[in-house]
Amino acid sequence: MKNVACIIMDWAGTAVDYGCFAPLQAFIKVFEGEYGIHITPRQAREPMGLLKIDHIKAILSMPSVNEQFKAKYNRDWNTNDVIAMNKSFEKYLFESLSDYTTPIDGVIDTLQALRDKGIKIGSTTGYTQEMMNVVVPGAAAKGYKVDHYITPTNMPAGRPAPFMIFNNMITLNVDSTDKVVKVGDTISDIKEGVNAKVWTVGLVLGSSELGLTQEEVNNMSAAKLAPLKEEVRERMLKAGAHFVIDTIEQLPACIDTINSRLNINPSNN
Repeated sequence: MKNVACIIMDWAGTAVDYGCFAPLQAFIKVFEGEYGIHITPRQAREPMGLLKIDHIKAILSMPSVNEQFKAKYNRDWNTNDVIAMNKSFEKYLFESLSDYTTPIDGVIDTLQALRDKGIKIGSTTGYTQEMMNVVVPGAAAKGYKVDHYITPTNMPAGRPAPFMIFNNMITLNVDSTDKVVKVGDTISDIKEGVNAKVWTVGLVLGSSELGLTQEEVNNMSAAKLAPLKEEVRERMLKAGAHFVIDTIEQLPACIDTINSRLNINPSNN
């Protein structure tokens, strides 16, 4: 029988930092506070999951942001601007990053139950190695650990390229993409999984795509929350996700479904 052998988790918005607010706030501080360029939370979140310097390029490339930059500085943005903005972003992010390492409810217990079944837990991220030097020990102190993590820092490219997933497979000795499930909360996560040809699962609640705090979710009526969740679900499915689940607690059932498909039709992935 062929069964799932490895789950590859994203970090912010998937495993820790409900709503993925640490990078959001830093991006807004850079663009609005330092450069006087208005960006909406949706614009700041749209490229979430990319290597952060690539994320900045993606925001600057948005038509309304590009037009604001030209109007304010009488020129096109360039690589030097990106480098300077990334430096400022890192400054703001590091000021608060340690405050955003709390595991999302259900993550620790769910992944431990999957570990008990012999499934390995890998991870990828849009954070650099220096950023993860804060996040990994912060999350570990609160009970969240993975078997392997890799950053884009020493990879040929970050998301949506598949290299970090392949690194996990090599390190964790997983011999088939059919046995790998990528779990993430952003479109970049989904595209990373699709490009690696692994099973790809989108996560809605706590995601950057939804962009709500846990308190906002808890206080929102089901009738108001449902269409917001459906919008996220549709975006993830359109990006290529095989499955989209509300919470991490639904992942074991999703894996059972994947295992059934693998053993009914091994070429179904």
